[in-house]
Amino acid sequence: MEGDDGDFPPDPSEPSHSQRGSVASSVTRAQDLLVYLASDSAVHLTLEGLGCMNAQELGRNVREALNIPNSAVDVFAFWFCSPLLDLQLKPKHLPYKLCRQWQDLLYRFTEAPAEDISQDEPCLLFKRNVFYSRSKELQIEDEGVLRLLYDEAKLNILEGRYPCDPEHWLKLGALSCAIELGTGLDDQALTAAVREKKLSSFLPAHAALGGGGFLSTLRGRGGRNAEMEQNLVKEYRSVCSSAATGSNQEPIALLRQYLGSCHTLPYYGCAFFMGEIDKPAQGLLHRGGRKAVSVGISLEGVYVMDVKEKHVLLGLKFSELSWDHSYPETEGDSHILWLEFDGEEAGVPVNKLLKIYSKQAELMSGLIEFCVELRSVGESAATGTDGEKTRERRQGKLRRQSSVVCSRVHSLNTISYVDDGKEIKRLKPKRAASFFTRQAQPPTYSAVQVTESLEQG
Repeated sequence: MEGDDGDFPPDPSEPSHSQRGSVASSVTRAQDLLVYLASDSAVHLTLEGLGCMNAQELGRNVREALNIPNSAVDVFAFWFCSPLLDLQLKPKHLPYKLCRQWQDLLYRFTEAPAEDISQDEPCLLFKRNVFYSRSKELQIEDEGVLRLLYDEAKLNILEGRYPCDPEHWLKLGALSCAIELGTGLDDQALTAAVREKKLSSFLPAHAALGGGGFLSTLRGRGGRNAEMEQNLVKEYRSVCSSAATGSNQEPIALLRQYLGSCHTLPYYGCAFFMGEIDKPAQGLLHRGGRKAVSVGISLEGVYVMDVKEKHVLLGLKFSELSWDHSYPETEGDSHILWLEFDGEEAGVPVNKLLKIYSKQAELMSGLIEFCVELRSVGESAATGTDGEKTRERRQGKLRRQSSVVCSRVHSLNTISYVDDGKEIKRLKPKRAASFFTRQAQPPTYSAVQVTESLEQG
């Protein structure tokens, strides 16, 4: 992920002669390159000097092939993606050389077995730039650019990376039908078209296929799919009727409507990382274990999501959190990303710490710091009104709600502590890169000093 220069391992200081030869040959001869898009299509390029071409130069060739205007130069970036790791490249990165270092990156940032690492091969993708703001995206007028953004947003909806409530993904599915199938289909024609492309082409897999269990087994998948189809047809009629009232029937308007609906999801445009958190102790033996989570980070904040249940466990704006990254101290320990935020227990305000175990914690911490710095630069150039808004957001409390978008702090196994003016016996991780050290206003709670080792609460 983009961030500090130390995000990736350095190039070998003494490459072998065979390595030098292959890189040199790539400079002098033309090579074929496939750059994949979110739609699973690819841009085929034949380029000379690929071995020493950086991502910025390569981007010019891809934008030219896709007819992307110069005004959209910052919308997209190159990503190396595989089942084991996703990384966004900086403009100065050399894709050819980074691809040759892929196994080193996997050993550093994943827990994958050596056999899986040896067989893993990344694809070069042209995707949304995580540092591109939503406000700028709303100003895009080029249909080709909007369609690329739509394809990526739709993929994240279908794969469950963007959790959303049933009424939300149903509306998005209906908009996809209107965009891809047109707005003039009757109920029978739409049903036939949806069945031909499969329901999972328009609705999230966990919704279209059902969640399993005893009740869904009794009803049968066929009955559930028929109900989903009926709901999708009904929502499609609603979308088409509203589109017919004005110019909203144009493809650009429908694409904007889809993306605008995705913008209401706080984690839209995030870069995602894999990790684990502690489960709350349960049962007579107080067994806990760990739960797999997906951590989304964007210019807006940090979002921890349950991979299995497809809902948000914790969502925090940067003004609501502090963070740190700790390295393993002994063999067998994990890299940890620490998130600190305000909470409440039995009506008493407390500070809470969430531990996220992940070898990608270094990447996450670097990305958070970089996003905070970008926001800090923007806020310093803005008026004093923006600062007031930031302080108002900091005072907001997290509430327990039924929506999949809302935080579920009550289901997290966090560490809680409070400064009562006396000695504190719980350890708080040092803030090597704390957000609050860069705030114009002091935090709303007192700083806590480290005294003793921390108990798990």
